[in-house]
Amino acid sequence: MTDGHSFNNISLSGRGGTNPGLLKINSGGIQWKKQGGGKAVEVDKSDVVGVSWMKVPKNNNQLGVKTKDGLDYKFIGFRDQDVASLTSFFQSSYGKTPQEKQLSISGRNWGEVDLNGNTLTFSVGSKQAFEVSLADVSQTQLQGKNDVILEFHVDDTAGANEKDSLMEIGFHIPNSNTQFVGDENRPPAQVFNDEIKLMADVVAGAEEAVVTFESIAILTPRGRYSVELHLSFLRLLGQANDFKIQYSSVVRLFLLPKSNQPHTFVVISLDPPIRKGQTMYPHIVMQFETDTVVESELSISDDLMNTKFKDKLERSYKGLIHEVFTTVLRWLSGAKITKPGKFRSAQDGFAVKSSLKAEDGVLYPLEKGFFFLPKPPTLILHDEIDYVEFERHAAGGANMHYFDLLIKLKTDHEHLFRNIQRNEYHNLYSFISSKGLKIMNLGGAGSADGVAAVLGDNDDDDAVDPHLERIRNQAADESDEEDEDFVMGEDDDGGSPTDDSGEDDSDASEGGGGEKEKSIKKEPKREAPSSSKGLPPKKKVLATEEGSSKKKKQKKKKDPNAPKRAMSGFMFFSQMERDNIKKEHPGIAFGEVGKVLGDKWRQMSAEEKEPYEAKAQVDKQRYKDEISDYKNPPPMNVDSGNESDSH
Repeated sequence: MTDGHSFNNISLSGRGGTNPGLLKINSGGIQWKKQGGGKAVEVDKSDVVGVSWMKVPKNNNQLGVKTKDGLDYKFIGFRDQDVASLTSFFQSSYGKTPQEKQLSISGRNWGEVDLNGNTLTFSVGSKQAFEVSLADVSQTQLQGKNDVILEFHVDDTAGANEKDSLMEIGFHIPNSNTQFVGDENRPPAQVFNDEIKLMADVVAGAEEAVVTFESIAILTPRGRYSVELHLSFLRLLGQANDFKIQYSSVVRLFLLPKSNQPHTFVVISLDPPIRKGQTMYPHIVMQFETDTVVESELSISDDLMNTKFKDKLERSYKGLIHEVFTTVLRWLSGAKITKPGKFRSAQDGFAVKSSLKAEDGVLYPLEKGFFFLPKPPTLILHDEIDYVEFERHAAGGANMHYFDLLIKLKTDHEHLFRNIQRNEYHNLYSFISSKGLKIMNLGGAGSADGVAAVLGDNDDDDAVDPHLERIRNQAADESDEEDEDFVMGEDDDGGSPTDDSGEDDSDASEGGGGEKEKSIKKEPKREAPSSSKGLPPKKKVLATEEGSSKKKKQKKKKDPNAPKRAMSGFMFFSQMERDNIKKEHPGIAFGEVGKVLGDKWRQMSAEEKEPYEAKAQVDKQRYKDEISDYKNPPPMNVDSGNESDSH
């Protein structure tokens, strides 16, 4: 770059952990963006008041950038040759000479404290031992006459990327120190404590919420929470879980109305995310009732209202609950609000109905990305997209009222949004084309004719659709067990194959005509007969009809007294969910039901599967007992009468 410098794999240090990203430094300012999207930092040239270099462990160099707002950014990962080139650039373009700082490695804990802007620096001699951001200080305590304890915010996002997080630190200020001089009524520790409070904005009553919204429905993490908005953080209070989130972790707010429904999504994007158990939640998805009106009074001091929040917040609000919530949170956190753009669906809504993996939801085409809600909340920025592709619905020619949208990222990751209604195609295609995104399809990149061919009303099964073939192949590979179970379910009145019933499966998979089929079907089958009420599977009837009629006559009749086969955990799950799938996907093909059920089953945790697996174990034991009695019936007790006579 002639106008600046660009560096990959530069980490931004902070309480959320060390996050690598791309750093650009030019004559206009400094920009850093986290790898994979998320947090971004932009510092205008006019806001930079100081620059520094420090040698840190692992043979890296740290660049410190201090702004006029009191913020201090630390960028780590520079080589020694980068230090020289950037020093010259800052001198020529910014008119600032970076300060050389040294890191203290002596291990001593006796030194000097420097309070500069929003940062507390502890130095041993002339070398820096550590720095602490005063924005993270939640409370200060004066213990005795000489000790001051700083407590830090318990932030549920702070430890997302690291095992440990700083909770408190103590300072001992002797009476003999010359930096914080006190008197009989105000000891040096009190002077230090008062200065920390002033700079950290820690005041009495700071823990009191500015405003509270009761019983808000949150879809991820799921539950009903009371949401408290404080001056420096927000808190979610639920029956089982509480979360405390610093506003510095809030990246962006989304206000997205639901089409033809009395609800509105409010999404809080976080970086780093909050954690619940081992699950990370980068997006908090809230659902408000659109027509609900609230009246709220903000608990903020007059000094703050006249200074920090002047011309931003009002003393009281009355309006729709989602608008009041986002307005107050926007000015408290400093995050921007994203609303729907120019896209309109066929029903004049802001989103289209679709499915991601096994979950139904809505896809919002926004001005700078796509957002799928509510679960799993998936944000895809336009800058991350390699190309998009319109596909025929995975069910093939059986259901042409829907199509799929594939989004391929530059990282080779794919998102397949399925079951989009066909009448949404033209609006989606026009919107995606207007954003300059690359469209790959049968007719070539960006070809409307090629896309239309995918969605056209033709019954030509010979048309080559590579993604459709891939989907069908994956369905065959991933859903063999489910498909076989469904066939057996028809044959055995709801039963499923077990480990000792694989002969029918091999027949069904190999029976495709020819001599191989004939040789296989001549072998007698050893399967246990099932109920006479069961109907033979369609596939096997067709295969038999294609062969000779003699084979059909030679088929051994099933014993109606044979025990019913054991069902797997998946089959118990399928019985419970099959009707729900059909309701959620009207007109879905029979084979597609199995694929959706299989996807849901694979995504379930062991705990969620446990009730079904327990039923399967009980049923398996039942089958073993019954089949044992069936194959080895007890002998008739002929001599029992004679024995009784002898007695």
